[in-house]
Amino acid sequence: WLVIDRKVYDVSKFSKHHPGGSRVISHYAGQDATDAFVAFHKDKSLVKKYLKSLLIGELAPDQPSFESNKKKSLLEDFRELRCTIEKMGLLRPNYIFFFLIFLHLLVLDAASWLVVWYFGISLVPFLVGIAFFTIAQIQMGWFQHDLGHCSVFRKPKWNRLLQIVVINVLKGLPASWWNHLHNQHHAKPNCFRKDPDLNMHPLLFSLGKTLSVEV
Repeated sequence: WLVIDRKVYDVSKFSKHHPGGSRVISHYAGQDATDAFVAFHKDKSLVKKYLKSLLIGELAPDQPSFESNKKKSLLEDFRELRCTIEKMGLLRPNYIFFFLIFLHLLVLDAASWLVVWYFGISLVPFLVGIAFFTIAQIQMGWFQHDLGHCSVFRKPKWNRLLQIVVINVLKGLPASWWNHLHNQHHAKPNCFRKDPDLNMHPLLFSLGKTLSVEV
């Protein structure tokens, strides 16, 4: 069970079919998932149609709609900030910017191979080719990251399609693997045993009394 806008939902069976993966939704079992729900779902009207059949009740009036380890004032400040950012249009994508990002990483990737093909594999052309290729790969990583967040196009399906092209075809990594891990990271950032980034690099992120004790 989890809570969204003070309504309680039983997602036990639905979690197995959840498009974002079962693990990311199970991390909120028994908790208030309102802010994560808002952050992860662009088309909330569509998602709420599925929620209707999962509704099993509401919180009692005396029950707080936030976790006991969170401060109400900070949570309210965060939600107010999010609304302000949305009203200011800061989350609307700049298509020209992303087009130029995609274009320049394709140019760099092609240049890395053309330099080696035209000038041969002597030391200088080889190093220049490596530099072009490395920069292109890094830029592809960040570009597919924005696509994975559905931050480039308004419709999620176009983000997913181009993400597959960039990470699957150009980088040789599965988009499904990246999305599975990264969704969990943003659902529970820096939560040990729930954030995969901490699981992959426990020694690098084992700062702080609680986390270091857990590690």
